[in-house]
Amino acid sequence: MKPNLSDYFIHVISDGTGETAIAVLKAALVHHSQLQIHILRHKNVRTVERATAILEDAEKAHSLVVYTIVNPSLRDFIYQNCNSRGIPSLDLLGPVFDCLNSFLGVSASEQKMEAGKLRVVDENYFKRIAAIEFAVKHDDGKNLSGLAEADIILVGISRTSKTPLSIFLSHKGYKVANVPIILNQVLPKEIEQVDQRKIVGLSIDIDNLKKIRQNRISKLGLDSDKEYATLQHILQEIQYAENIFKSHKRWPVIDVTYRALEEIAAEIISIVGSRMGWKVSLEF
Repeated sequence: MKPNLSDYFIHVISDGTGETAIAVLKAALVHHSQLQIHILRHKNVRTVERATAILEDAEKAHSLVVYTIVNPSLRDFIYQNCNSRGIPSLDLLGPVFDCLNSFLGVSASEQKMEAGKLRVVDENYFKRIAAIEFAVKHDDGKNLSGLAEADIILVGISRTSKTPLSIFLSHKGYKVANVPIILNQVLPKEIEQVDQRKIVGLSIDIDNLKKIRQNRISKLGLDSDKEYATLQHILQEIQYAENIFKSHKRWPVIDVTYRALEEIAAEIISIVGSRMGWKVSLEF
């Protein structure tokens, strides 16, 4: 007996986390948002016994089976078993492996297949996650007590790409904090207490900054911030920032005008890396 047509069940079988299958399904199911679709994920399935138990449940519920299995024999078992039970199934990895093997001239027996390898979590992964969390927590002058833990500290007036650069660099594994320069406000004392080799100032062309701020006000409807985009106010801010940079001669200052994040980030890493004695790769 079939279940209510308003309810559909999809069993996802994976020898890893199943994230690949879930991502593909979510993309495809966007077009069926009106239906009640239940996705049941089965992770780390690496034995025939475990697969059999899942397929028995899928058969009873008249489900679709979607699988991402690296092991060829287990993948074939699921395919054959689904056919014999009359279970509709979709192999997301098998056809990809077959196509690549054909294109690369590699036989299946020559491949070193390792279950779960798609989601191997290593030290670099954890480093990036920690760096991203650090950048978020130390954005725009927040958590100044943690500045000493930063690999890089960016200082500049509003709209000099401090936040985008912090996030971009954090994805490369660098812990980045950024501190705003605010007109007529003294920089926090914590800035003076950290290793000055980590600090980089950011500057921008007056006309470019004016356009950026005016566009932001227009898009967000921030009428109360109109002064923020006036030429007079911008000139005062830039002059104030230049005076701060002059009084901190150890800070290199990078002009971000009309430059891509990748280019600016590479320069920051090169400068700070050489000062700190890092071994860095500038391939983004």
